[in-house]
Amino acid sequence: MLTQEAHNVVLKTKNLSIGYSSKKEEIVVASNINIALKKGELIGLIGTNGIGKSTFLRTLTKVQPPISGHVFINNKSLNTYSGLNLAKTLSLVLTEPLASKNFTVFELVALGRQPYTNWIGNLTATDINAVNNALTEINIEHLKHKKCFELSDGQLQKVLIARALAQDTDIIILDEPTTHLDMYHKARTLKLLKELAKNTNKTILFSSHEIDLAIQLCDEMIVMTKNDVVINTPCNLISSGIFNALFPEDLIAFDETSGSFKINKNI
Repeated sequence: MLTQEAHNVVLKTKNLSIGYSSKKEEIVVASNINIALKKGELIGLIGTNGIGKSTFLRTLTKVQPPISGHVFINNKSLNTYSGLNLAKTLSLVLTEPLASKNFTVFELVALGRQPYTNWIGNLTATDINAVNNALTEINIEHLKHKKCFELSDGQLQKVLIARALAQDTDIIILDEPTTHLDMYHKARTLKLLKELAKNTNKTILFSSHEIDLAIQLCDEMIVMTKNDVVINTPCNLISSGIFNALFPEDLIAFDETSGSFKINKNI
């Protein structure tokens, strides 16, 4: 019989290895990844540049196959999901530029309803209600009729999050959602994600270089190092000393008291 904690697990991996394979060679980026992501939690994925964060997210979202091991969503193997069923279970927010910024905010958020609309894309009353609820949840109703090219980077990021929310999935995965934002809007965006996870009971996973902010706001963090992939609460990760292993200490070092990185002024 499943425990309550097991019931709350939405996504998990078992002995997962990620990377790239071709006819000539196999490049393993990270191996033996065993994580479990629970309902209603905000989880940050961190690591140095080039460590494999994007590769990890692409593997979790079925964009690229794993080298070996398994990914499970709601206790079903990721391999068993059709594209349509996966789109009803998992939504993805990328940092790639929009194909067109001539959409209105409402139209862009409505694209999140594509897994549920007919082939013509007609919106039902249910779809319109889902879009309006997403706009309300993100607090951008006042932008509803604006064109996307009229928005600031911070506003556009909120619209993309609203689109994922309108998609009504158990899991929302965001690849570096704070890129191009200033410090204030980085904090606002991550705080918004924290509130969404709590209010909607969705599992929200994001990759980021904003380690200090992630430590303050995340329920759990996944830390990718050269030797391991570890998941735990920020407090436990600080206690374990794993943040000290992220960067060479000749320039910056992690201060456990403040929970942040400090420049080494002795260099």
